[in-house]
Amino acid sequence: MKSYVEFALAEAKKTLATLADDQVMLQRIADAGDALASGIAAGGLVYACGNGGSMCDAMHFAEELSGRYRRDRPPVGATAISDPGHLTCVSNDFGYEHVFSRYLEGVGRAGDVLLAISTSGNSLSVINAVRSARKLGIVVIGLHGKKDSLLDKLADFSIGTPSTPYADRVQECHIKVIHILIEIVERRLYPHLYVD
Repeated sequence: MKSYVEFALAEAKKTLATLADDQVMLQRIADAGDALASGIAAGGLVYACGNGGSMCDAMHFAEELSGRYRRDRPPVGATAISDPGHLTCVSNDFGYEHVFSRYLEGVGRAGDVLLAISTSGNSLSVINAVRSARKLGIVVIGLHGKKDSLLDKLADFSIGTPSTPYADRVQECHIKVIHILIEIVERRLYPHLYVD
């Protein structure tokens, strides 16, 4: 089993290195972080959505903004669309594909920011959220693992991590990108946190 542990870590390291070498994607991450910080600075709220592990990532992203990341600072208005009452109501009454879009249509406003996460880039519930967000004037950051996916094409800022046969490596890169986005926000809006 030790050999498998070594293999798994080597594979994860290789996937992360592939992302680190992609200059186009690095610029997109930086641009997305700047757009996120600008939206927050202008009074916009932040939303995040995804399914399964991507919902967990969306929740982690939101709580790091509304709570704290590394050091204490003012909270950022951020919410993952994950309330069980809302999700079950909308999926029962309208279909699961509308659980995220319906929420945004109720509370989203122009100038807000949506982090839409889908490892495949084609999850219909996430895609519908993106379409609704764009109609409302919400900036969309798409985080996915498939080039030429619907999310890749529809997001204002499309961040595609390296594709692999399995979602776990994609998700490992996603959490790194999420942490970088949060750090960009903090460095832009609370630079004193990074003065040692």
